[in-house]
Amino acid sequence: MSLPVDQRRRLAALKTATTPELKAQWRDLFDTEPPAFNRRYLESRLAYRIQELAYGGLKPETIRRLERLGEELDGGDKRKRGIRADRDRPITGTRLLREWQGVEQIVTVTADGFEWQGRPYKSLSAIARAITGTRWNGWTFFGLKNHRGRT
Repeated sequence: MSLPVDQRRRLAALKTATTPELKAQWRDLFDTEPPAFNRRYLESRLAYRIQELAYGGLKPETIRRLERLGEELDGGDKRKRGIRADRDRPITGTRLLREWQGVEQIVTVTADGFEWQGRPYKSLSAIARAITGTRWNGWTFFGLKNHRGRT
């Protein structure tokens, strides 16, 4: 089953939309303020949402199964699902993407730290400082933690 033509056009237009346009679409499709993540994240989530609305999203049985798996991991406490301790960093091999001043920055999580532009770093904050020239919380800069400290 393929998407209707208007939905396919809407998906294709995500690539050329400005960031403010993407944020406006986010507000329209999710009825919330957009997160402070990079452009690629907004595009991918908007594309998923457009398709979800066209096809109907996950089946109820899939949602129930995911909820059960979540309960197994956190003992049924939904508040714990959003908590991320700093020691729980992304899995080795994860690529973190961040657009800064029109340039996409890609960081790879390694077994003992992070890699950016072929160089190893011990912290995301050091990478954020190298990119921006100012001090940043690396977790916040790469969208792993919001400005209030929540993940």
